Amino acid sequence: MKKLTLLAFAATFVLFISSCKSGGNLDEGTAEDVISAHLNANPEYESTKIDIGEIKFRSKNDQLELQKYKALEEKGLVEMKLQNQKKKFLSKDSVYFYLITLTDKSKPYVLKHDAHSATVRAVNYVLDDEKPISLINGDSKIARVTVSLKKEMTDFSIFFKDKNVGSNFITRTYKLKFKKDIGWIFAGG
Repeated sequence: MKKLTLLAFAATFVLFISSCKSGGNLDEGTAEDVISAHLNANPEYESTKIDIGEIKFRSKNDQLELQKYKALEEKGLVEMKLQNQKKKFLSKDSVYFYLITLTDKSKPYVLKHDAHSATVRAVNYVLDDEKPISLINGDSKIARVTVSLKKEMTDFSIFFKDKNVGSNFITRTYKLKFKKDIGWIFAGG
C-alpha cells in the first residue's frame, strides 16, 4: 500500500512539474499571425541603387537605361528635366543631360539617398499564401517555423540584378517563444 501511494505521489508530481513547464500549443494559424505581424513591422526586402541628379545619356549606348528612367517618370516616381543636348560633330550619336529627382510618390521605396544616388526597395518578400508554413517544435516554449516568402517586384525592380533567378520565392526559418502573459512572440530569425 505504501508503494502504491508513493507511486501515485510520484506520478502526480511528474504531471505537476511537466504542466508547469509547458507553454502553449502552437498551431499553424498562430504561427502565421505572429510571423505576419513581424513582417509588417520589419519587412524583408532586397534593394538596388539608382543614380539621381544630373546624368549623362548617350543616344546609342544608354538608350536602355534612359528607357528605365522614362518608365519611372510615367509612373510618377521620378521627374526628368532635360538640361542640355549635344550632338557630336559628324556623328549620329547625341548626348543628353537630364536632371533626375525623386518625387513624393517614391518615398515608400527610398531607403536612403544623397545628391547623386538613392538606395530603393526593388523586391519585397511577403508571406506566401499558397505554401503552408512548417512547424519544427523544439519544446513547448520555443518553436522554429519555416515559411515561404514570395517575391513582389516594385517599380524600381527594373534596375535590380537578381542573383536568385532560379525561383520566385525564398524560405526563412524563424524562432518563436511562448511568454506566459502574452502568448507566442517572435524571437529571432
